[in-house]
Amino acid sequence: MKYILGSFMKIKLLVLLLLLLAAPSFAGEPLGKRIVLDNGMVLLLSEKHSLPMVTVNVLIKAGSVNDPVEKAGLASLTAGLLDEGTKTRTSTQISEEIDFVGGSLSSGGGDDYATAGLTILKKDLNLGMELLADIMVNPSFPEKEVQRKIRETMASIKKSEEDPASVASKAFAKNLFGEHPYGRPTIGTEETVQKITRDDVVGFYNSYFAPNRVIMAVVGDVTEEEIKGLLKKYFGEWKPKEVPAQTLPAAKSFKGRKVVSVDRDLTQTTILLGHLGVKRENPDFYALVVMNYILGGGGFSSRMMDNIRDNLGLAYGVDSTFSAPKEVGSFEVSMQTKNESANKAIFEVLKEIEMIRTHPVTDRELDDAKSYLTGSFPLRLDTNAKIARMLAGIELFNLGLDYVDKYPAYITAVTKEDVMRVAKQYLSVEDYLLVVVGNQEKAQVK
Repeated sequence: MKYILGSFMKIKLLVLLLLLLAAPSFAGEPLGKRIVLDNGMVLLLSEKHSLPMVTVNVLIKAGSVNDPVEKAGLASLTAGLLDEGTKTRTSTQISEEIDFVGGSLSSGGGDDYATAGLTILKKDLNLGMELLADIMVNPSFPEKEVQRKIRETMASIKKSEEDPASVASKAFAKNLFGEHPYGRPTIGTEETVQKITRDDVVGFYNSYFAPNRVIMAVVGDVTEEEIKGLLKKYFGEWKPKEVPAQTLPAAKSFKGRKVVSVDRDLTQTTILLGHLGVKRENPDFYALVVMNYILGGGGFSSRMMDNIRDNLGLAYGVDSTFSAPKEVGSFEVSMQTKNESANKAIFEVLKEIEMIRTHPVTDRELDDAKSYLTGSFPLRLDTNAKIARMLAGIELFNLGLDYVDKYPAYITAVTKEDVMRVAKQYLSVEDYLLVVVGNQEKAQVK
């Protein structure tokens, strides 16, 4: 087994090296150009003329954080319906037009924002932008499509109840975030989705969709003059609107250990353990990235994987994550283990958390973490689609277009003292939420 894992890691490192050699370099040049249009839309443009392709990634500040409590899932439903019919095209016509030229057009919902996307050949860019504008500016939300999407969403919600990981994730979010929108499933619940009507969808669209709430990242074979002309042609008449600032309920930290048990007749127990984390804008974010890589986010290189999987054989995999969205995020450890070994696995997770809080990491652990995080960063920019997502995220989190150049320095600057400091400040082995999905009689979680 050790020989196989060793060979696997060598292959993984070789593939990483080859990808890094092929990855584009942005050293010394901004990732893109930021342009604010007359209607308030933010355009981020990165010209890439090596291939006759254009990729567009759009974020609209109309996510599930804007959902009414009693109709959770409304934002996701609205976003998913954008390409299901407009004032001039049916859903079928939209699909046929984009398919005919070999392009792709999409829309979807998220916690902090809705999304829309386009990938198309340069020669068909005019049609692509026309279709993208049509679904964003002129959606008609046909009643039959609304009802179909509601049925699909209800079926998806029911199906998710059969997946232990999904059940655990929903229970974790609900108990961790409480009344904050992050505590509700993005697609809603059976109870809330069945209350949604077409009027609700139209009302949500009219309230939150506007050009001054849009971030559009365009990457590919297009010039600034060309894209500005297309945006003026197809989005120029879309009027900005003022949306009142929304005050969200705070996600409150709790004291002590809170256990949420969900009984399922399964041979394995799914475990989630964690607590509230940080926002993306937190200045300790980069130190947390390094610390978490060493703790449990670094795959086979992490302490948790080495101890809980390799040494003790308690789980096939174990992972820790610091999510860092617009609002407060979470720290979460996830794993599956045999029902009978649940207590032992939980004990080992807490032991590793306490160890990194109280003892300095080694020089090798720190160097390996920095090397991987800085070395693999270019792989997040090796396609136009990835660059477009990066540009949109940079704007969303106000990171600055020089972020790509600064990221390695942010990571490299992290010290052993920083790792221990943020571990002690942002991790807890006393105040945490524990979600256990499995055969409770056999697991007997204490």
